[in-house]
Amino acid sequence: MENYGFLSILPIIIAVAMAIKTKNVILSLFSSVFIGVLILLNYNPVITTKTLMTDYFVKQLTDSYNAGVIVLMLFIGGFIELMMRSGGAYAFAQSVGKLINSKTKAQLAAYLAGIIIFFSDLGTPLIVGPIFAPFFKKLKVSKEKLAFILDSTSSPIAVLVPFIGWGVFIIGLLQKEFELLNLNISDYEAFIKSIPFNIYPILALIIVPALALLKLDFGPMKKAEENIDKDIEVEIKEKKEYIVENAKPIYVWLPILILLVTLFGMLGYDFMFKRFSGSEFRAALSSGYLYAAIALALMMLINKSKSFEEIFTIYLTGITKMTQIAIILILAWSLGTVNKNLGSANYIVNFMKSIDLASGFIPAIAFILGCIISFATGSSWGTYSIMIPIVIPMAFTLNAPLYITIGAILSGGLFGDHCSPISDTTILASAGSGCSHIEHVRTQIFYAIINGILSFIGFLVGGFFQNYIILLICIIVQLTLLIIIKIKQKN
Repeated sequence: MENYGFLSILPIIIAVAMAIKTKNVILSLFSSVFIGVLILLNYNPVITTKTLMTDYFVKQLTDSYNAGVIVLMLFIGGFIELMMRSGGAYAFAQSVGKLINSKTKAQLAAYLAGIIIFFSDLGTPLIVGPIFAPFFKKLKVSKEKLAFILDSTSSPIAVLVPFIGWGVFIIGLLQKEFELLNLNISDYEAFIKSIPFNIYPILALIIVPALALLKLDFGPMKKAEENIDKDIEVEIKEKKEYIVENAKPIYVWLPILILLVTLFGMLGYDFMFKRFSGSEFRAALSSGYLYAAIALALMMLINKSKSFEEIFTIYLTGITKMTQIAIILILAWSLGTVNKNLGSANYIVNFMKSIDLASGFIPAIAFILGCIISFATGSSWGTYSIMIPIVIPMAFTLNAPLYITIGAILSGGLFGDHCSPISDTTILASAGSGCSHIEHVRTQIFYAIINGILSFIGFLVGGFFQNYIILLICIIVQLTLLIIIKIKQKN
C-alpha cells in the first residue's frame, strides 16, 4: 500500500473539524470523502468526482448488505411514523397516568412510559411530556425534572436496542468496518456483546429511578424543585397529530409483540445471544416490522381511527424521513473505504507507537472524542458515522479490546448529546415538558457529568481489563454516591 503519510488522516481531520464547525454531518462527511478520493487520484477534481460516484457512492448502494440495511431502515421509518401517528402511544401513556398520586409515582410512571415507547427517541418527549406535565404540576414536581426524565428515557434506551433504528444504523456501520478489515465477526453479535460496556446510557437509565426512590435532588435541579411554586406557568401544547380519536393502548403493545414474535419465530428463542448472519437478521427484522405495520393498520381501519389513504400516506412519510439517515450511512461507508485505501489506521498506529501509547487507552480516547464531536454537533448519529470508521480499524490494528471500544464510542456520542444545548433530543425534552431550554440543560448537566465521569473511569480501566464486572462496579459507585449525597443532605 502506498504511504500517504500525514495526508492519510487529512479526511479524518476534515470530517471532525467540519462537523464541529458547521454542525452539518452530511456536509462534513461528503467533504472528507471527496478530499480523500482527491488525494488518492493525484488531485484531479474531474476524475475524482466521477470515481466518487461510481466507485464509492454507487458501489455502496449496490452492495447487497448495504442495500439490505437501507431497506430495513425504510421499513422501520414507516412503522415508527405509523405508530406515532396512530394515537396508540398517547392512549397508552394516558392509561399509565391514571395510577399517579405521589411525586415518586409521577417520576417513575413518566420513566416507565418513556422506556415503553422505546421505538422512537424523538417521539418520547413529545408524547410522554404533555401527558405527564399536568401530574407533575399538580404534585409539585418541576418541569426541569420532567425534562430530565424525558431526555434520559429517549436516546439512552434507543441506543441499547438492536432491532430499532439506532441499533440497525450502528450495526450497519460496524459491518462495513469488519468487512474492510476482513474480520470474521458478526456485526450483530458485536453490538450485543458491546451492550454491557455501553456504560453511559445504562447509568443514565439507572439514575432516574434511583433519584426518585431516594427522593433526592442536588445542584441546580434541587433549586428548581424548591422554587417550583415561584415558576411562571408555561403552557404545554400537545402534539395534535399524536392524539387520534378511537385510538387504543393495544396499538402499541400488539404490533411490538408481533415484531418480537416474528424475530423469535424466524431466528429462534435465543436470538439476542446466538450468532446470526447479517442477511438472516435483516430478513427477520424486516418481516417483523412489515407484519407489525400491517397489524397496526388493520386495527386502525377496524376502529376507524384513520382511513386507508391516511394510513398509507403516513407510512410513506415515515419512509421519506429515513432518506437523510440513508445518506449518512452511504457517506460513512464511503469514508471507511477511503480511510482503508489511504492507510489511515496504519499511520495512526505508527504514530501512537512512536509516543508509546498503550492500546488499552483507546476506549477512553474514543469516549472523549465522541463527547467532543457530539457536544459540538448535537448529534449522536452523526458522531457514530464519523467515529466508527476511524476508531474500529485503529482498535483492531492496535489490538485494543473491541467490544468495550464500541461501547466507548456509543457512550461518548450519547454523553455529549445529553450535555449539548443544540441536541435535538435535548430541545424536544424541553419542549415536551414546557421547560425553559437553558434551564433543562443547566439542571440536567450535573447528573450527566457524574455519569460521564464514571463512564470515563470505566473505559480507562476497561481498556486494560475487559470484563462485564466494570459496569456493575460503575453502577455500585453511582448508587453509593447518591446515597452519600442523600445522607449529607439529611445532616
